[in-house]
Amino acid sequence: MGPKTARNGSKAKRELILRAATKVFARNGYFNSKVADIARAADVADGTVYLYFKSKEEILHSIFDQNMADAIRSGRELIKSARDPREQLRRVAQHHLERLGADRDLAVVFQVELRGSTKFMEEFSAAGFAEYLDLLCKIFQDGQQSGVFRKELNPKIVAKMFFGALDEMATNWILSKRHYKLEPMADLVLDVFLNGVSS
Repeated sequence: MGPKTARNGSKAKRELILRAATKVFARNGYFNSKVADIARAADVADGTVYLYFKSKEEILHSIFDQNMADAIRSGRELIKSARDPREQLRRVAQHHLERLGADRDLAVVFQVELRGSTKFMEEFSAAGFAEYLDLLCKIFQDGQQSGVFRKELNPKIVAKMFFGALDEMATNWILSKRHYKLEPMADLVLDVFLNGVSS
């Protein structure tokens, strides 16, 4: 087995453990979950988990880091071919809710388990979350320069408000007793955000 094959196998095993951990955290709650539970769900030995991660906390960090990196990378790709900042916002919003709507376990971990302590919130806010907000902020700034968005608004605050609206839609979707698709909520958020609530 060559080095490339070994690396691919190692990456696949790491992905398997993260996928299993996402499921375990979503079903049992982060604080009620053990590394042994993750190993069992991944069908590997406990020691194998520790070959890839030092602790349960590092696993949670890795779930967040990997998915935020994917979301940021995808978001940047999506807005490349759109010149109108309103269309860029629509694409990012749809992708945001589509990702979570396609994977309920991941949505539960992001919307509930990652917010289980102030410590986690501080760590995650300082990491990939800030970069994601920067992506939204840049769209608003470009829109202000082109005259699409009001120039007197603070783009950082607007970016946080926009993210907060999407975030709330995802949380409501998880907690709701009704069964509905999450992605279409992006258009409702954009309509209110871009057009306001006045008739």
